Amino acid sequence: MKHSKIHIINKNIILLLCFLFVLVSFSQHKTIHSGWQFSENKISWETINIPHTWNKDDAFDDTRGYRRGMGYYKKQVFISSEEKDKIHYLKFNGVNQEATVYINGKQVGNHKGGYTAFNFEVTPYLIYDEYNLIDVMVDNSHNIDIPPLDADFTFYGGIYRDVELITLPKQHFSLDDFASDGFYVDYYEVSDEKAGIEITSILKNASKSNSNVKLHLILYDDKGKLIKERTEILMLPLEAANEVKIKLSEVYNPKLWSPDNPYLYKLQLILQDEKGNLLDSKSSNIGFRWVSIDSENGFFLNGKPIKLIGVNRHQDYQGYGNAVPLEIQKKDIELIKNMGANVIRFAHYPHRRELYDLCDKLGILVWTEIPVVNKVTNSKAFFDVCINMQNEHIKQYYNYPSVVMFGYMNEIFLRLAFDNKSSDEEKNQLKTTSLKLARQLEDLTRQLAPNHITVMACHLNEVYNETGIADLPMLLGWNLYFGWYDKEIQDLGIFLDNQHKRYPNRSLLLSEYGPGADVRIFTKTPKKFDFSTDYQAKLHQSYYKQITDRPFMTGMTAWNFADFGSEFRGDAIPHVNQKGLVQYDRRPKEIYYWYKSVLDDDKPFIHIATDYLSGLTLLENESYPIQVFSNQEQASVFLNDEKVQDVNIENGFAIAELHFFDGVNHIKIISENTSEEKKVEVKRISNLDFKDFNRFGINIGSHFYFSDVNHQITFIPDQPYKKGWFGYLDGKPFRMTKDKNQGIPHNIKNSTSEPLFQTMLEGCSTYKIDVPDGNYKVDLFFVEPQIKPTENIYNLSEIDNTSTKIQRIFDVFFNEQLVEKQFNLASAYPEKYGVSLTSTIQISNNNGLTISLKDFKGEPVISGVLIEKLD
Repeated sequence: MKHSKIHIINKNIILLLCFLFVLVSFSQHKTIHSGWQFSENKISWETINIPHTWNKDDAFDDTRGYRRGMGYYKKQVFISSEEKDKIHYLKFNGVNQEATVYINGKQVGNHKGGYTAFNFEVTPYLIYDEYNLIDVMVDNSHNIDIPPLDADFTFYGGIYRDVELITLPKQHFSLDDFASDGFYVDYYEVSDEKAGIEITSILKNASKSNSNVKLHLILYDDKGKLIKERTEILMLPLEAANEVKIKLSEVYNPKLWSPDNPYLYKLQLILQDEKGNLLDSKSSNIGFRWVSIDSENGFFLNGKPIKLIGVNRHQDYQGYGNAVPLEIQKKDIELIKNMGANVIRFAHYPHRRELYDLCDKLGILVWTEIPVVNKVTNSKAFFDVCINMQNEHIKQYYNYPSVVMFGYMNEIFLRLAFDNKSSDEEKNQLKTTSLKLARQLEDLTRQLAPNHITVMACHLNEVYNETGIADLPMLLGWNLYFGWYDKEIQDLGIFLDNQHKRYPNRSLLLSEYGPGADVRIFTKTPKKFDFSTDYQAKLHQSYYKQITDRPFMTGMTAWNFADFGSEFRGDAIPHVNQKGLVQYDRRPKEIYYWYKSVLDDDKPFIHIATDYLSGLTLLENESYPIQVFSNQEQASVFLNDEKVQDVNIENGFAIAELHFFDGVNHIKIISENTSEEKKVEVKRISNLDFKDFNRFGINIGSHFYFSDVNHQITFIPDQPYKKGWFGYLDGKPFRMTKDKNQGIPHNIKNSTSEPLFQTMLEGCSTYKIDVPDGNYKVDLFFVEPQIKPTENIYNLSEIDNTSTKIQRIFDVFFNEQLVEKQFNLASAYPEKYGVSLTSTIQISNNNGLTISLKDFKGEPVISGVLIEKLD
């Protein structure tokens, strides 16, 4: 079909609202989500509903990898002959990652790319008054010509967003412009005094004759009151798509859109035939606002500076993979707004469009991007897919007022930085290729989205400066993990100051940051890479201060809003990246409430960070520090109805050192404007007499508590031997890297108690526990820490991956009692199994329990001990 601009004939505007209300639309959008058939082999089929992914389970099991390959979908749809004179489309809102669509056995189209919508006109393939067979062949295999090639998230396969059957009259808003809505809203002369909008509509006439139509444009305020209107009478040439530009006159004294006041006007677009019958209609949020960035003073909205503080978000959810019901996804945006965030980076791909609509309504600025991540392929096919993706991305998400930033690359040199195999010539070629693609995407983005900010994100490497790629976007994001993968927490500010000094004309944003955190892990002594919620708080609190102290920084987006699936990871919860402010099931971690304390000042707020202190065990007169999060300046702390201290709240938090009683403790925090109360159950042990308890667990080799559901106990931190108590006489905590405190970052098979097994003592020959005489059951926990080479460059970059012949054989004794002879973990358990040895022992003569590990070869290892008194 031809695509042409047409002449607009101005007419007097006649709006017959009552008449329009009774018109029946000729267009129909029907979601077809129930009763699909799915197969992995075309032999055995199961009935499923859309959204669907075939990886929601296997991406989280103990078997390495997840199924990447073909999936087959089919469904029958009845089409009545009453629809014969209309145009029919199938629209897919998300299929990962390549889809080939057939109607009644005939191929109607192919689409590459897993995160943008696409549609095909299926009119010529339909048979009326019969059931029509839809076949969709989906492939999520690794394909060097489809991004993302590589990334720290799981590439779930399937039809994971809605499928629509769209029926239209022959004159309609075109669906052929990269599956957009067929119209684009631009703003002109936006200020406090006045603001105008220009609408570009693409009207399609699929009939074999010219058609006269009416296009009504109506602007309402948020109460439905008519603000502006205009009607054009148009002649649409036959079999053509026609571009029509229409300006509405300015709105004076407009109400401007912002996160604090997300005021939305509503634009209605109504297409009628010459007799006034409704053909098609569209609507759009209208938010009058303008943005700018300054390399010295940051981000400006409506002419006023605003520090962007928010989150990145991945779309998957525990138990669903990426096939998440819309209402569940909407709650994410509500949680993010409730936290006080004013910006979301939808990473690393476009998310569901309904979420952008919610950002419009709630008042959250948006950075949206396509998944060109970590690496590119030097091929025309790869470039073509990337360009097509950005066309789809911009055109489908253009009309949302919340979208202020369009991105197109993330950490594109990450794989290059860890490439020890390619030659210098090959590396230089990859740099050249990446820069070439970046320039094309930057140019395209500026052309298609002239009133938006272009962005890309880099990782900590000088290559972005050396190649000049960092100079391309209007706003440069740095993904920085000082205090986690790199150096120390305070090095963040040093790096940013250095970059600003070297490149004073660049606008910068901290686009990713954050440590992993497991709510089962807590400690008085948080350390780098221990996955404690306490270290998470320490890092985020410091980063916030470092960014807000620097006016040149436009802001920061935490990585990540929620824990998300990353199949290859072996963190405290395997296959899950745990850097979220909330858990995979969206239960908030403590850090979520700290952000609320510094970002949300709508009403007084206090949170006592004790939600996950399950099984807190304190020895002798030991105290424990409790964090209080609040947007107040001062507060009083009460423990068991007695005032303990007054605290000054700075940077959203204060620490209260509390001496808990044995049993249930009542904490109350009172400020001038609000208060908060919590109960904490504490086990205070004055000695190891086993009178008030019968089980005692130690997380050997670790400085943190671990609340273990499997064993129904909280393992306490380890210590050097102390007479009358417990501890190691020799050995040292095993570390795979010199400055990280996780131990081994690997999935422990046959267990979900990773934090117990991942830390351990190495070279410990004697471990003593001074328990009184009696009969005991003792469980010892082991894992072989030696590893094979790994591809996990996200947290193992300092590991020496040379293959080593494992030689670790030792005997295990309880006092003089042999428990295990020539214990050889590597031989008996060739994979990363969590191994327990269980034995009973009678202790007499006040000897206590001595665990002896006598080595034959190599150094013994031990991860934990659990003692249960039997009488």
